[in-house]
Amino acid sequence: MTRLELAIAWRYLRSRRGSRLLSLISVIAMGGVIIGVSALILINGVMTGLQTDLRNKILLGSPDLRVLTYGDDLTMSNPDSVLPIVRRQPGVVAAAPFVLAQAIMTGGHQYTDGVMVMGIVPEGPTLTPVTAIRSTATAGDFTFRTGDGTDDGVVLGDKLAQRLDVRPGVDTVTLFSLGGAKISPITGNIEPHVERLPVTGVFSTGMYEYDNTYVFTSVPTAQRVAQLGRDVTGLEVKTRDLWVAPAAAKAIADTLGYPYRTEDWQEQNSSLFQALKLEKLGMAVILLLIVLVAAFNIVSTLTMVVADKTREIGILRAMGMPARSIRRIFFAQGVVIGVIGTGVGLALGLATGIAVDRFRLIPLDPQIYFIDHLPVTTHVLDVTLIVLASLAIAALATIYPAVQAAKLYPVEAIRHE
Repeated sequence: MTRLELAIAWRYLRSRRGSRLLSLISVIAMGGVIIGVSALILINGVMTGLQTDLRNKILLGSPDLRVLTYGDDLTMSNPDSVLPIVRRQPGVVAAAPFVLAQAIMTGGHQYTDGVMVMGIVPEGPTLTPVTAIRSTATAGDFTFRTGDGTDDGVVLGDKLAQRLDVRPGVDTVTLFSLGGAKISPITGNIEPHVERLPVTGVFSTGMYEYDNTYVFTSVPTAQRVAQLGRDVTGLEVKTRDLWVAPAAAKAIADTLGYPYRTEDWQEQNSSLFQALKLEKLGMAVILLLIVLVAAFNIVSTLTMVVADKTREIGILRAMGMPARSIRRIFFAQGVVIGVIGTGVGLALGLATGIAVDRFRLIPLDPQIYFIDHLPVTTHVLDVTLIVLASLAIAALATIYPAVQAAKLYPVEAIRHE
């Protein structure tokens, strides 16, 4: 493209009467691209951030994968013999037994609530943690150590502790469990198992489900609550990387065989993550239509320029300018509109996303959305694809007007009124 072609293209974009400002129709065309690109970047960042934030918060208390069993009781009776086999599998960093049970809890008042009791290995200097839940303690710790030297303590979510009005190191809670419950021969009623345990810590993950429902304790204490004896629910496994978990889960299942089975973190929360992926795709398609609308706006803008500059185009052709130069002039106009619109839209979308995420401008109800604000995470690959798609659409939008301008005959164009 020659200097003359660029100069003519820039002149056609400007207002008349020698003004250096862009014409109104050029600004409108750029505005459409700006809105489309910025909205696409922002919404894509919101969906990515929501998916990433939820995944990170879920994996605070949930392992990369779990080794479970089939059967009526859904318990593992020989964890000590299975653990060495699991730890030897490729990609496995750590593994530990866990117990998961349901119970009713009271803090010594009339108020009671249903909770999930999670039994894990107590925190220690030689322990390789499977999950990051131990790092979320806001009071006490996950050693579950009580004043009498036992590990029978419990660590509650902060919202659950507030609701029960209990404090670590001061209060105790009572757990009622139907695991292994027996029927009284006298009354004929079910007699629940009762455990009275001291509160030794409080944690806060920022995820409502954990903070509002979960109670962590040691594996032996959870076994007593659930009346499992020496059995456990299964094994928690940490892998080298999140995305290695599916392959590691398959290798463990193939090695152990029946009656063992595995569930990686995606399978444990498949409905949630599939819904987020589908929603992200749907939003991207809808917002991409905005960019397409902006492309039609570019087509109409350049078509109006062709109609307005028909006589000038005829003069240029009569002076010997070839048709390919005319095409390049209008192609340059469309590219300038696309580049400026995409650049401004990119800056606006990134700036808005950073502001929304850093200052938490959009709060959410954690009881509904699991998180307390709308997170925004932008990936370089996503932004690059959006920018390239916008530039490609803007360039393609110039084809029809450029071809129409190049087809004008010099004599007919000069006579055009």
